[in-house]
Amino acid sequence: MAATHGFDRTDLRLLALLQRDGRASNADLAAQVNLSPSACLRRIQRLEAAGVVAGYAARLDPQALGLGLQAFVRVQLEKHGAPGIERFVENVQGWDEVVACHALTGDMDYLLHVYVRDLEHFSRFLLDRLLNASGVADVNSSFVLRTVKASAGLPLPKA
Repeated sequence: MAATHGFDRTDLRLLALLQRDGRASNADLAAQVNLSPSACLRRIQRLEAAGVVAGYAARLDPQALGLGLQAFVRVQLEKHGAPGIERFVENVQGWDEVVACHALTGDMDYLLHVYVRDLEHFSRFLLDRLLNASGVADVNSSFVLRTVKASAGLPLPKA
């Protein structure tokens, strides 16, 4: 493992394959990276143990689940003290509509990625939950019209 960040070309190829298809069999992965199945399995187990492979999950189609509206909501807090931040973060953890929350630099404090059924559902989420969350000073919402690129994987370094 002498290449980029301690990963050799085979590790990086395995990671790329796993990102593309986490359900691929060990035999298929081994064949694609020119390893024996046992050597491939040992590498994957090492990557999992090191926390590089954080888990496996299915990508679900939001439309098929009735989640037809996607929004990005920028949130500004009134106060930036630890209690206010902790309360906001705790609230976000309980909101199923929020699939991702990022703390930001700049004029807004957080960016929420939200999936809801429709505009009425979004309105209820915004008014009943987000704006009622103590400590929220301002929100700015943008609705997704079309997804141009959605990647299921991270950009891996070149070996």
